[in-house]
Amino acid sequence: MPNTMTIDDIWKLFQETNRMFQESKREWEQSKQKSEREWERSKQEWDRRFQESKEKSDRELEETWRVVKDVSRQIGQLGSRWGEFVEEMVAPACETLFLDRGIPVHRVHQRVKAKYPGNRHMEIDLLVVNTDVVVLVEVRSELWVGDVREHLNRLAEFKGFFPEYADRRVMGAVAGMVVEEHVEGYAMNEGLFVIVQSGDAVKLANDKEFNPKTW
Repeated sequence: MPNTMTIDDIWKLFQETNRMFQESKREWEQSKQKSEREWERSKQEWDRRFQESKEKSDRELEETWRVVKDVSRQIGQLGSRWGEFVEEMVAPACETLFLDRGIPVHRVHQRVKAKYPGNRHMEIDLLVVNTDVVVLVEVRSELWVGDVREHLNRLAEFKGFFPEYADRRVMGAVAGMVVEEHVEGYAMNEGLFVIVQSGDAVKLANDKEFNPKTW
């Protein structure tokens, strides 16, 4: 004969089921709270590491920019000193170099400047002068085609900036410690003297038959 469940049995079963449900709910909530705490700790740890990494990167970037600026400043100073050094080598040699080409040298002026209203200005590295001829010398540590073109423009405008030399024949020269062959050829084809390094001194790269252009 089958067992018959009483109301009391059903109530006990309900209570047990409810107990198991509450236990499962409590375990789930504890697990959820634990997961949330772990996630929060993980998030905080990630935030901390991210902030430390960002601060380190910012410091390294700041240091990198400082080094770049310092190196750029040193390079600029070195370039300026190098240009001055080249001028100091070229300037004393001009008298002999141009005299050998039939151009007596009375004076050599360094860094000659002229400035007029409207932001019109001109600067000449070396100005070689006698009573008949003026030679404008552009000096570069490394000479490029662009430097030659700029100097040609300077020669064309020279008498407008320096009218006191209006009665002189104007010639041009470019000088460089490093001068590529194609740059040298371009300058010569445009009628310029080319002064290049030769051991511890400088020399004219133009041959004896070279005929300079006059402006």
